[in-house]
Amino acid sequence: MRRSAALVPAVVTLLSATAHAQAANPAAREVFVAESTFAASFARRDTAAFAALVAPDAVFFGRDAAMHGRAEVVEGWRPLLTAASPPFSWKADRVEVLASGTLAHSSGPVYNAEGKHTGNYNSIWRREPDGRWLVVFDKGCPVCDCERKP
Repeated sequence: MRRSAALVPAVVTLLSATAHAQAANPAAREVFVAESTFAASFARRDTAAFAALVAPDAVFFGRDAAMHGRAEVVEGWRPLLTAASPPFSWKADRVEVLASGTLAHSSGPVYNAEGKHTGNYNSIWRREPDGRWLVVFDKGCPVCDCERKP
């Protein structure tokens, strides 16, 4: 318990620094909003809104193979998007944008339907010529069972 209590200030500082960096960088904030909108479309079971945030040439990594292109991604995710309730959810806790403002990386935890942290995701976003941010790469992984070393 004492160890957990000692970690709280460090976690709060890290999250505050991340939030501050995103607030200071308008492009990072835009990507954070796009990622949040993407997650919300999945939670609402809104296939059209979900698809609208996937780049036409996107690559999403699945358990067994990669899905190439928006149509294949949406078809591959269809069972998840049409389930009675979302089988999982995710939330960005980090967004970084290239200095060029054209590519960004978002990552964060993935939670199962019961709210348990079961994985992490990584997505690459591309700013389109019209200014929209679309997901071009997406990959999840299970939670690491290892201790972090400094």
